[in-house]
Amino acid sequence: MKKIYLLFSILGYLSTNLLVLLESFENKNILLLTNLDETIAALFSNRISTIFAIDFLFVVLVFFVWTFVETRRLGMKKVWLYWVLTILFGLAGTLPLFLLAREKQLVRKS
Repeated sequence: MKKIYLLFSILGYLSTNLLVLLESFENKNILLLTNLDETIAALFSNRISTIFAIDFLFVVLVFFVWTFVETRRLGMKKVWLYWVLTILFGLAGTLPLFLLAREKQLVRKS
């Protein structure tokens, strides 16, 4: 599973962040964070994008809670790093990266 998690992490970061980089260069909105008003307006520009945005934001919230609990349970360090990576680069790459780290920790503990 470790190789699969690593592959998913790489694909998740590349697939989403290539588009983010294109958008960043075209609109000077670096990582979609330097002009939050524009980013939020585009994110909630119609009902369909709003549905996806709310769904994604809820999943990110669940991920933050779960990683907090899971890192404490397994004795993992630096949970904040996964939160920062999620905020900066998205969940698509960070979730499998966390699952990889979690898998390694489970092996260490057994």
